[in-house]
Amino acid sequence: MAPTRGPRVKKGLLERLDSGEVVIGDGSFLLTLEKRGYVKAGLWTPEAVVEHPNAVRQLHMEFLRAGSDVMQTFTFSASEDNMESQYFEHAVEAVWAVEVLKESGKPVAATMCIGPEGDMHGVTPGECAVKLVKAGASVVGVNCRFGPWTSLKTMSLMKEALQAAGLKAHLMVQPLGFHMPDCGKGGFLDLPEYPFALEPRVATRWDIQKYAREAYNLGVRYIGGCCGFEPYHIRAIAEELAPERGFLPPASEKHCSWGSGLNTHTKPWIRARARREYWENLRPASGRPLCPSLSKPDV
Repeated sequence: MAPTRGPRVKKGLLERLDSGEVVIGDGSFLLTLEKRGYVKAGLWTPEAVVEHPNAVRQLHMEFLRAGSDVMQTFTFSASEDNMESQYFEHAVEAVWAVEVLKESGKPVAATMCIGPEGDMHGVTPGECAVKLVKAGASVVGVNCRFGPWTSLKTMSLMKEALQAAGLKAHLMVQPLGFHMPDCGKGGFLDLPEYPFALEPRVATRWDIQKYAREAYNLGVRYIGGCCGFEPYHIRAIAEELAPERGFLPPASEKHCSWGSGLNTHTKPWIRARARREYWENLRPASGRPLCPSLSKPDV
């Protein structure tokens, strides 16, 4: 594994992306803090910021230690007028937001909560990306509701459209940390397992390493996660892209590459798993008899 390195010279987001650097985002807050008993499911408001700030601070620290470069403020669904619609799933609204934010004079990164089918009015992912860039966004992409592979498909459509339009922008992706191949247009909200029985769908760290590599190969340089992304998932991104970044995060000090630490295990059959080939080709089981492989969305 690449050596762990100290803090880097502070640079702005666009400065990093313009130079080709990989920027690693953070992960899940609402669903993660709900699991830990700090947030009430339903409206998914971030009341923990006021009621349990130490829990929020600790989660930020865990993502930072795992390799996150950017820590997003925990303000999702924090205003009364945002309770009915918690995402940018309409291109026109996202464009309005970009236009307003552009007035600040700061770089604007805009991600939409859409899959390959596009927004709720049928605007394709490519059209969404073009509209956002023309409105002034320097970074565009997708976040939430869909899993890594579906989100990368959406990113590919965005990239193709931007190239066809002769527009340049950096790409950003922050998908769910769950396998969601059976989602409808509304994503994981339509699945019967949402939100309290999603654990069988959780991506392994090895799934996320593959996702990080495919995102990088696609040309995405801002790579993170949304609901379901735990700190160890972020660490997996940082470890997969350590050759490109030139260093590992502090959280990797106790974690050996591709399970190589299992060489010290007392059981010989577990020592035999201390290799990349084993984990890359593993097909994890759910452990549930007659488990359905896919669900039928409720909507």
